Parts: sequence; structure tokens; C-alpha cells
Amino acid sequence: MKQFAWALLLGAGLILVGCGSNSSNPANLNGTWKATLVDSNNTTQFSLGMSLLASGSNGAVSVSNFTITSPSPCFGTASTETGSFSLSGNFNGNVTGTFGLVVSSTTPGISLNLNGAANGNTITGTWTLSGTGCSGQGTFTMTKM
Repeated sequence: MKQFAWALLLGAGLILVGCGSNSSNPANLNGTWKATLVDSNNTTQFSLGMSLLASGSNGAVSVSNFTITSPSPCFGTASTETGSFSLSGNFNGNVTGTFGLVVSSTTPGISLNLNGAANGNTITGTWTLSGTGCSGQGTFTMTKM
């Protein structure tokens, strides 16, 4: 009977260890992201793609491979992207925090600002576009690919 109890206990322990291991890390901001920006009518205004890399403890985010897949006269072929984050969480992988991204077009005075909240592999929030001849606002959802 003792051997059966030990075997049962060992089997349960192995199952718990297997369930507790998770190779994906939702806490990690680093990676490829896709964003959809919609207006108040839920019409897609912009689709963005980018790679994010958290750089240091100061909340800076490096943005590379940035693309705007929805055509817009507000953005030319070149732009500058600046990101920031403030993440927190717990040992269960429940990640929360703030995220910000500013995209400035080479066209003078055009700026796209995203401000949101991170929750695991999703960031949601609001966006505003301002500048000469370009304006808009709405909500966005970013998903880690």
C-alpha cells in the first residue's frame, strides 16, 4: 500500500511540474507586434506592424521594422518611432502596465500617439493623430505575434 501511495504522490508531482512549465513569456514585451487602429465608427484607419525591444530599466522601447500597412497621405516613406513602457506583474505571469508610442512623420508636424495598457500579449488603448491636414482619434489593439 505504501508503494502505491508513493507512486501516486510521485505521479501527481510530475503532473504539477509539467503543468507549471510554460515556455512562452507573456511578460516579455520584446517581439513582433501588429496593431489595428479604429475610429469611433469602428472603421480601421491604420494597421501597424513593428518589432519592439525593451531597452533597460528606464522604460525605453526600441522600435524597428515599423510599417504602416493602411495607406495614409499623412505618412511618407520615412518616419521616426519612439516607445515607452512601464510594466508590472506577479510570479503567476499576470502582466499589466502602461505603453506609449509616438510616430512622427518626416512631413513636418504630423504625429501619431498611442497610449495604452498592456495585459499579457495584448495592448489596448487610444490613439490620436494630429498635424497639418491630418487629424483623427480612436482606439487600438496590439497583439504580439
